[in-house]
Amino acid sequence: MTLSLRKLLALLLVPAAVASCSGQQVLNSLTSTSGFNRSTNLPYEKASGLTLDVYKPNNQNDRPTVVFFYGGRWSSGNKKDFEFVGGALASAGYCTVIPDVRQYPMVRFPAFVEDGAKAIKWVHDKIDDYGCDSKKVFVMGHSSGAHVAAMLALNEQFLKGVGGSRTWLRGMIGLAGPYDFLPLTDPMLRDLFGPVDKFEQSQPILYVDGQNPPLLLMAGEDDEIVPVKNTRNLAASVARAGGPVETVIYPKMPHARLLSSIGPYMRNQSDVLAQITSFLDKWTTSPYQRNTGPSFETTPFTP
Repeated sequence: MTLSLRKLLALLLVPAAVASCSGQQVLNSLTSTSGFNRSTNLPYEKASGLTLDVYKPNNQNDRPTVVFFYGGRWSSGNKKDFEFVGGALASAGYCTVIPDVRQYPMVRFPAFVEDGAKAIKWVHDKIDDYGCDSKKVFVMGHSSGAHVAAMLALNEQFLKGVGGSRTWLRGMIGLAGPYDFLPLTDPMLRDLFGPVDKFEQSQPILYVDGQNPPLLLMAGEDDEIVPVKNTRNLAASVARAGGPVETVIYPKMPHARLLSSIGPYMRNQSDVLAQITSFLDKWTTSPYQRNTGPSFETTPFTP
């Protein structure tokens, strides 16, 4: 089978496969490897054997850095499955870091958020060595990865635990994230976030204080995995507290497609990537100054 024929078959399979691991592999196979360099399996937490990959745009130095946390219900996934994300953002001119974090049942909350903080610490200390800008760092995540990103942006204790603060972050981008998902009835989630008296501590919405870095919260009305109310509730809470938040809610967008829309095949079917890069450009050139009062703009949304 020729390469062109394999790619044609892959294109035909993408719409039906985007929600599966095979769909991610298809998106990866369609991602061009030109335009960026990739450094793989760089250790950032040796005690746990955790590594990350760095995607750097070719011939561009001191570019903003996006740390992307993938989804998988806190229990599955691998950074290799998300090469299409690194390729998309690097091709748009952003250094991209994709770390692996520990997963359930090996660990329980908040261990994977602590791993995320350690990845940010590595970026703060080391990313300049790869030609990227450690002073312009954003966190981004999809699904359970958006939960990790939101916890890092909203609960400063995690970054303080590695010697940092939220001033390390220029902004946070959440795609279809669970931010306000109590009560917990699923046995696996109850074990993951238990014991019962600590369930509330797992909710990003609990930590809203108005001092967060700018947030871009994106979701789809047709999300069958993480209800869109998570995005609406968090956005409303941040806005009431006086924090900077923007929302983009698509009327017809299922859970997996929100992320796969930035991939090479589906990129022209929505403006997901354009919304992300617009947010990155905005807060790269005009960083939000905390404690300056309500000088930001909050994107209106319908509760």
